[in-house]
Amino acid sequence: MKEQLKNIQNVAESAIKEAQSMQELEQIRIKYLGKKGELTAVLRGMKDLSNEERPRVGKIANEVRAAIEGALDAAKNEMKHKEKNLRLMNETIDVTMPGKAKNLGHKHPLTMVLDEIKDIFMGMGFKIAEGPEVDTVYHNFDALNAPKNHPSRDLTDTFYITDDLLLRTQTSTVQIRTMKRSKPPIKILSPGRCFRSDELDATHSPMFHQIEGLVVDKNITMADLKGTLDLFAKQLFGIGTKTKFRPHHFPFTEPSAEVDVTCFKCNGEGCRVCKGSGWIEILGCGMVHPNVLKECGIDPEEYSGFAFGMGLDRITMLKYGIEDIRLLFENDMRFINQF
Repeated sequence: MKEQLKNIQNVAESAIKEAQSMQELEQIRIKYLGKKGELTAVLRGMKDLSNEERPRVGKIANEVRAAIEGALDAAKNEMKHKEKNLRLMNETIDVTMPGKAKNLGHKHPLTMVLDEIKDIFMGMGFKIAEGPEVDTVYHNFDALNAPKNHPSRDLTDTFYITDDLLLRTQTSTVQIRTMKRSKPPIKILSPGRCFRSDELDATHSPMFHQIEGLVVDKNITMADLKGTLDLFAKQLFGIGTKTKFRPHHFPFTEPSAEVDVTCFKCNGEGCRVCKGSGWIEILGCGMVHPNVLKECGIDPEEYSGFAFGMGLDRITMLKYGIEDIRLLFENDMRFINQF
C-alpha cells in the first residue's frame, strides 16, 4: 500500500506538470483527491491493516495528499501568472498611435434659450412649475373661461384622446392646477410642450414649446405686468429694447394685450426680420380674468393677477435668426453645433 500511495503521487505530479489549462488541473484534482479518486480508494483499504501499520500508512497518505495539493496550487499560480502576462502583452497600448477623438454633446438652442429665460424670471422671484402633458378638458378650457363653442376646442385644432382627455394646447393648465392647490401669493413660470393640430411647415408644428407666467397677489395691476415684461425683454434682447402693448382678446385675461419689442436686428429702424415695421411680436398677456380666479377658489375682490405666454420656439428662432422651425426638431448636429 505504501508503494501504491507513492506511485499515485508520482503519476499525479507528472500529470500536473503536463497540464495546459485550469480545466485540466481540476480534472486531475478530482481524479486523485476527489471522493471517488484514486487516493481515496486506497485509503478505504486501511481498515484491513494491522494496528501497527495503520498509523504509518496514514502518515504517508497525508504526505501524498499534501504533496499533490501543493503541486496543484503551484501549477495554478504559475498558470495564472502566464495568463496575466499574455493578457498584458495583448493589451499593450501603443502610445505613439493617435487617439480616438470623442465627440462632446452640445446644448440644443431651445434648451439654451429656455435656460436663459428661466434665469431671468427666477431672478425676479418666479418659481418653476410643471404639469401633465395629457390633461382634462376642464383644466385646458373650462377653467380658463373658454366656452364650449370656442374655436380652440374644435376637433380640427386639438388632439383629443377621449371626450374628456386631450394633449394640452397650452401650459395654462399648470396655472389652473397651481391656483387650485396653492394660496396667493403665487408667482410661477410654467415651461413645457404643447400640442395643436397644425400642418408642419417653416413656422408651424403640431408639437411646440410654450412658456407661461402667472402672478397672483393683492394689489397686482397692469403696471406690474408691463414692468415685468419690459425688464424681461431688456435682459433677453438687450438693454436698449423697447416694448409696445397692443389691445387683444384672450378668454382667460381681461384686459389683454399682445406685446411687441423693437427689432433686435435693426434696433427698430426696419429690416427684413421685422418686415420693415421695426417691431416684432413676442407674446400675449393680460390681467387674470375674475372668472378664472373664482373657478380656482380665489376671491377676485381681494386678489388680482397677471399672466403671459410665449412660444419658446418662436423666441429661439427670432434670437438666432432661424427661418425654419423644422430645423429645431431634426437633431442634425451640424445645425445644433452652430450655437
